[in-house]
Amino acid sequence: MADIINLLAGIAANDPLDELRGHRAQAKENAQLSFEALLEPEDPRGVSYRERYAVAAFTAGLLGSDRAEEFYRDLLRDEDEAASWAVAELLDEAVLALDSRAEVRGPYGIVDSAALSAENVPGPWFTADTQSRQTLGARLISGLEFAHLLALHPRDARPAHLALLLESGWDEDGIVTLAQLVSFLNFQIRISTGLAALALAPIAAGAPVPDSLSRDTGGAGNAVVNEDEAAASARESAALTAVGDRVNTYPDLARPTLFQQSGLGWVPWIAPVAEAELTETQRDSLIEAGRAKNPYFRLLARDPAALRARTLTDLDIFFNTTDGLGRAERELAATAASRLNGCLFCASIHSDRATEESGRRELVQRLLDEGIGTKSRLGDQVWDAVVDASVALTLTPQAFGARHLEQLRAAGLDDGDIIDALNCAAFFNWANRLMLSLGEPEQLK
Repeated sequence: MADIINLLAGIAANDPLDELRGHRAQAKENAQLSFEALLEPEDPRGVSYRERYAVAAFTAGLLGSDRAEEFYRDLLRDEDEAASWAVAELLDEAVLALDSRAEVRGPYGIVDSAALSAENVPGPWFTADTQSRQTLGARLISGLEFAHLLALHPRDARPAHLALLLESGWDEDGIVTLAQLVSFLNFQIRISTGLAALALAPIAAGAPVPDSLSRDTGGAGNAVVNEDEAAASARESAALTAVGDRVNTYPDLARPTLFQQSGLGWVPWIAPVAEAELTETQRDSLIEAGRAKNPYFRLLARDPAALRARTLTDLDIFFNTTDGLGRAERELAATAASRLNGCLFCASIHSDRATEESGRRELVQRLLDEGIGTKSRLGDQVWDAVVDASVALTLTPQAFGARHLEQLRAAGLDDGDIIDALNCAAFFNWANRLMLSLGEPEQLK
């Protein structure tokens, strides 16, 4: 099978960029294995190929990748041509809502913390109409609504969104697979976007980007069906009641209110696999035996093939230091993506690691305190270039282009270093969405 990231980026086998990707051979191989585990599994178990391809095509369209959308629509057409057209019509409506607010890029979200309320970013929501629900079925529609949430509103995810999935026929294993699928696509499409820009440099022009990320706060945006807040809240409350203790809402949880280095834990909204009940396959998927104690990894072990490939991709991107970008800069890229996506847990872990690797605690904390603009001002040429590139790649649609490459190269980074930075930022668009959609952080005592 062709390497899908290369295919989407327009990179031929044995191209110089393909050879540079080969410096992270485990990451390259396991990104491909992630595609196979999530889109082409030998046994699709509780999530059909039709559902997988429909969600993938819809997500690719939301992320603004014409090439990826067509690729996944081809897979869906081969599986169910009628569904392909129905998904395309829904996507056209959802993207029209995005186009109407083109001056405002995702990720969108409203934060619970009053201390961070200045960072609220309203944006368009997707709710399917009655005809589409009849054509595609409530289960698939709920999957598409969840895909929209993860793609564009990751920090708006709440326990009720998992209750809605359970109520419409998804089980816990299927929810983990769905979250992995959408989150993986956010990685796959972003890294292919970055690689495509690198392949075209210096010919390509960078996408226009605003000078700051101050956002329009004038309303909630358009939707396919404009479900008002009260109706949406009632639907979510009813779903939580219907599913009972299958979804945990933690009413007494000590929730963090600011971005910080270290000091946070994470709790799942749906049940992980009990440690004593992990199968040999699930234990193997953890890669490191100690992760059996961690509820996050035991939850992801509900889809062991996807977890194993994801973990090996992660380890090679961040810990293979035979060459390429320094560890501190890799953790900085992860922190920048997490800060923009609003993932307090990931930002805490990786800002702490950036400090550990660099010794620059105050500078790292400044990134957390001041937030993310499209042009960072940390006062270090390499760090500013890495943060700016990570932010541009994390925006939806992605804004990474030639001017970011020029900035990275002016800072002394070669193409191998740049691929490392892009891999790190893209990967945390995968990691953040899993953390944000399957559970939440807690303040440790």
